[in-house]
Amino acid sequence: MDDEVLPAVCVLDASTYVGFWILKGLLSRGYTVHAATQKNEETEIGKKIRDMEKEEEKLIVFDVDILDYHSILIALKGCSALFCCLDSPDGYDDEIVDLEVRGAINAVEACAQTDSLEKIVFTSSLTAAIWKEDVCSQEDVDEKCWSNQEFCRKLKLWYALAKTQSEQAAWALAMDRMLDMVSINAGLVLGPSVAQQNPRSTISYLKGAAQMYENGVMAIVDVEFLVDVHIRAFEDRSTCGRYFCFNQIVNTEQEALKLANSLTPLISLPTRYEYQGNEVQAERLRNKKLNKLVEGTAY
Repeated sequence: MDDEVLPAVCVLDASTYVGFWILKGLLSRGYTVHAATQKNEETEIGKKIRDMEKEEEKLIVFDVDILDYHSILIALKGCSALFCCLDSPDGYDDEIVDLEVRGAINAVEACAQTDSLEKIVFTSSLTAAIWKEDVCSQEDVDEKCWSNQEFCRKLKLWYALAKTQSEQAAWALAMDRMLDMVSINAGLVLGPSVAQQNPRSTISYLKGAAQMYENGVMAIVDVEFLVDVHIRAFEDRSTCGRYFCFNQIVNTEQEALKLANSLTPLISLPTRYEYQGNEVQAERLRNKKLNKLVEGTAY
């Protein structure tokens, strides 16, 4: 596409780990990016974005409050897409769940009131699909699956509950407002400095890691691949619904050890798996839709 015809797009929250990488990916492709960052949360990534704004003429930074619908409206003005990637830098509990859901609703409603808006690309998680009592009995876990909210509450899987409720709320409002939306349900995100720059979300995702491993639903995704999928989902007009996004299912002891080592010192592998041999767990995750989207790439 010619630089001159590329539309402006908005990334909210651009100061999250995934949001920052999406912002970089969009800029590298020539998009004008409205980087919406949370007010009063000056993080390492937030400082990087402020520094980038001085050098990048196509980057405009907006301070927003996800609980203030009007501040999101200002950041969205003139944009053709919203890349909505909400995340809590402080980890997750039952109160954060409610805040993230309200933020998702405000973001989608702001999109409904933005005439230039053509598409929402909503970053969600595989944890919004894999948690239920009987997941180990399912042969396929795909985009039709949703995590059971009561089960998440019972096990205090607050991250999974937040992603489930916020995605479902976003879908309900997007359909009511007749908005074009896709969701990208990401595996555990890995990438440069992820343990340092995204520690609490990483730990929150991994709550219940042993059960995910046992049930064949532990999956990882490289952040650069995840960014590419987000941008493809926006640029391809035929995309719709949910997309499971992962590079690899972790289902052997060797792969689990490699994952734990890559996230040191954030996590350590449970001792019960250290000397069990290379028993392979049944793979249940399916991502046929994603494969069609990225057909022709190296992934």
